Amino acid sequence: MGQYFENDTSLTSQLRRISFRLFEQEFHFYTDNGVFSKTSIDYGSKLLLESLPLSSIKGKILDVGCGYGTLGIVLAKTLQLPVVMVDVNRRALHLARRNVKENKCSSVEVKESDGYQNIEEKFQTIITNPPIRAGKEVVYRILIGAIEHLEKDGNLFFVIRKEQGAKSTISELEKYYHITVLERKKGFFIIWAKNS
Repeated sequence: MGQYFENDTSLTSQLRRISFRLFEQEFHFYTDNGVFSKTSIDYGSKLLLESLPLSSIKGKILDVGCGYGTLGIVLAKTLQLPVVMVDVNRRALHLARRNVKENKCSSVEVKESDGYQNIEEKFQTIITNPPIRAGKEVVYRILIGAIEHLEKDGNLFFVIRKEQGAKSTISELEKYYHITVLERKKGFFIIWAKNS
């Protein structure tokens, strides 16, 4: 899917504002053409957020492939923790910065980065709804590459669908992490990968 790699300035803008409620809070997001899940918060991201062991999330959080900012903004506002959000899509980054302001999240930094390309620090938590359609190589680069950017005993949380290789991905990641399946619902797997 081109949207993960191309920054097409000729793409017509069709800005819209969507809202949803989670953790007893209301969130508002601006979305546009050329970004993932532009009409509503996607089911996988919502299930990922609902399945998180919030009490286990400490320290600084990295949201990889943040899109317009759903995961990072919800966690920053809910947990009052610092968050860095990265994406390669400049339209998504523009929206993410706008959504940080819209949701009054002063502890969120938004950076352009292809995966971990522009990330030098380590994090206690990394979260991602990886761009499955970008291909297995890209997804594995994000999931396995997280280990280089996690603190010791840090946590990676992600969502993946059964039909998009959930079981083979889990088997591969077990070489690097301690894996817990937090939730299985409607073909979506929510995975907790702990750095040991």
